[in-house]
Amino acid sequence: MTASAGKAKRVLIIVENLPSPFDRRVWQEATTLHEAGYEVSIICPIGKGYEKKYELIEGIHIYRHKLPLEAEGAAGYLLEYTTALFWEFVLAWRVFLTRGFDVIHACNPPDNIFLIGGFFKLFGKKFLFDHHDINPELYEAKFGRRDFFYKVMLAWERWTFNTAHISIATNQSYKRIAIERGGMPEDRVFVVRSGPKLDRLKIIPPVSALKKGRKYLVGYVGVMGKQEGIDYLLRAAKHIVSELGRKDVHFGLVGGGTSLEEMKAYADDLGVQDYVTFTGRVPDHDMLEMLNTADVCVNPDVANEMNDKSTMNKIMEYMALGKPVVQFDLTEGRYSAQEASLYAIKNDERDMAEKIIELLDDEEKRHRMGEYGRKRVEETLSWDHETPNLLRAYDALFGTSGH
Repeated sequence: MTASAGKAKRVLIIVENLPSPFDRRVWQEATTLHEAGYEVSIICPIGKGYEKKYELIEGIHIYRHKLPLEAEGAAGYLLEYTTALFWEFVLAWRVFLTRGFDVIHACNPPDNIFLIGGFFKLFGKKFLFDHHDINPELYEAKFGRRDFFYKVMLAWERWTFNTAHISIATNQSYKRIAIERGGMPEDRVFVVRSGPKLDRLKIIPPVSALKKGRKYLVGYVGVMGKQEGIDYLLRAAKHIVSELGRKDVHFGLVGGGTSLEEMKAYADDLGVQDYVTFTGRVPDHDMLEMLNTADVCVNPDVANEMNDKSTMNKIMEYMALGKPVVQFDLTEGRYSAQEASLYAIKNDERDMAEKIIELLDDEEKRHRMGEYGRKRVEETLSWDHETPNLLRAYDALFGTSGH
């Protein structure tokens, strides 16, 4: 069953932390639902390059709102979340009174969109929770404590699951949380992984200038935040350059975030600034040039509860481009990459450095691992394999009653 079987169902997606269509998972879900016959609207924040308050792209109606500067610290997050919730509620009313919707599809973080979903349930609307991040663990990873706000995160999460008719999990670890911590019935939890779209992640010729005259390039793409482990990667770079004496390796780091300037300063402190390029947030083409030029790609996510249970898009993007990976040994990271990756001892930058050099010095191994990763994405992990799971979740959603 799809929406085209009768009158088109109307979906309102609400996402707080990234603009559309920049948020790749949300955009893939939106376009998939649109192609299946659903009418789709999105509420999201304004972001760099996505400043229009309203835009129609590929048949999807996008409503954007302003946010305070990117949050840092508990007070900053409180301001950001409160402001976002206000505008989400205002824009949800606007969509409700104009285009209308049959379901709110809420993407966290944060876990407070259930307040909007619960309100519109009073009008007979469905509420679907798309579980992108485990926020109690994310809070602990950012601030290193389980205090009052950690308990607030747990309460919000529980209330979100209690409000939802259907929950979408990004992997099996998140599904277990929905069932065990959230009390969701197993038949109402659907795993929809964030698989890459191969028509977006194109293999293109390398750009030798990105190696800055050196033989090898180590690539990274992702957020520059505290729990992403960029400091571990920079210390691994120092070990490679200073202690192993390898002056033939350059590092290309693509992405923006609250810690970008701090990480640039840290590279200076470590004395590796000449061996590291920080691009900041760049268009897809620039990102693809960097990753296609890389000989090895890295995921330095810190080993903690949050990262151990989370599926990182960057790993599958590296694999889609046929690149071998080095990462710390985490549960979901190992599930995604399997034989496409070497696994460093958890939070050990020296071992990460050794694993990087092991691959750089073994071209045949790099090629074999890269081919395995590309094949695994093509046959198992790409978004095409997740489309049926998303549509099954929606079939179940519109088959539910009451709740």
